[in-house]
Amino acid sequence: MTTLVFVHGTGVRQAAYEQTFKIVEGFVTKQRPDITVVPCFWGGEFGSKLNAKGASIPLFDATLALDQGEEENQTIILWQELYQNPLYELGLLSFQPRTGGDSNPFGEQPGDQLHDRLLALTPSGELQEKLQAAGIAEGFDQARRHVTRSAVYQEVLNQVSDSDSDCYDTIARAIVAQAIFDSQQHHHGFILPDPELRDQLVKSLSNALGKEEDLGLGDWIQKPLSLLAGPATAWVRSKRGAITEANTPTPGDIILYQSRGHKIRDFIQKTIEDAEPPVVILAHSLGGIACVDLLVTEPMAQVTLLITVGSQAPFLYEINGLYSLEFGQHLPEFFPEWLNIYDSRDFLSYIGATLFPNKVQDVLVDSKQPFPQAHGAYWTNPATWKAIIPRLP
Repeated sequence: MTTLVFVHGTGVRQAAYEQTFKIVEGFVTKQRPDITVVPCFWGGEFGSKLNAKGASIPLFDATLALDQGEEENQTIILWQELYQNPLYELGLLSFQPRTGGDSNPFGEQPGDQLHDRLLALTPSGELQEKLQAAGIAEGFDQARRHVTRSAVYQEVLNQVSDSDSDCYDTIARAIVAQAIFDSQQHHHGFILPDPELRDQLVKSLSNALGKEEDLGLGDWIQKPLSLLAGPATAWVRSKRGAITEANTPTPGDIILYQSRGHKIRDFIQKTIEDAEPPVVILAHSLGGIACVDLLVTEPMAQVTLLITVGSQAPFLYEINGLYSLEFGQHLPEFFPEWLNIYDSRDFLSYIGATLFPNKVQDVLVDSKQPFPQAHGAYWTNPATWKAIIPRLP
């Protein structure tokens, strides 16, 4: 009687494994009742955990509760958005009710004057020094063009009044954020300016455009920023203990395997040796990496087929990061047949046939799920079992 050993991936613990095991066992035994499905749950004993109960995490006990809160600095929240979308603040400002822009329909509007000053501005002196110090002097002109050609910038200009001061900092922040964004997008180097230097740069640019007083962030932006405060840095900081404790298994297992993976491999090997041959291994994600490493280093004649699902083993081999096999080396002759199932929407799945010709068969399935859901959606996908069942001895 064939035995199928089911090896889980990273971050899986008892409850999740039991649920997935039932699904796997159900699909297999329904179509092949002659096959025994055996669990190989290594996450409980050998998975990562906070061994000293969070002693390495600042204020761990104080940040365990998920109902704590902390008011985030508004400027930090704003820049969190600007780093991703430099026109974010301009977009908000363009929707605010304004009084300017139509006091003299036959003359030059305040927005026109501001626009002319911005286009004529040649950074020099203190402003140029700060641009250079922030690493964005070369991208200033491009960022200015990008901002001034945007629809939201034109909307803001059309509503500027003589007494309006909100737009100066808003435009300055947009240009600075755009310069940072462009630099990173075009691989000119990662720009992470000193926040004090960044804010001084905004102030210098605002003053160069004609701003006379510093009123800080306008009231109009407080509410939108308050809605963003939940996922911002302070929210995470106030709950760091709980978040770390809940999320340690997934990245922790990967790190642990790279340093002490032999314990996981030994556990898998013992499970295989105790199973009735012939043995088929069905391994997901990190479990697939561990099984490849095991089967490369330990000849196991009872294993007739390795099935990896959503596995990173081929990728690790290509970057020369696979423990058992340096890039350029071949799989040993005793390595079993290898069926590798992947999903093009699962960005943690890779193909192996191009790296190991005549050794690996890659099968593409479509879960119709976005990432990261696609990484765990194989077990309820009929296409997965359509690929697996006919291959079982």
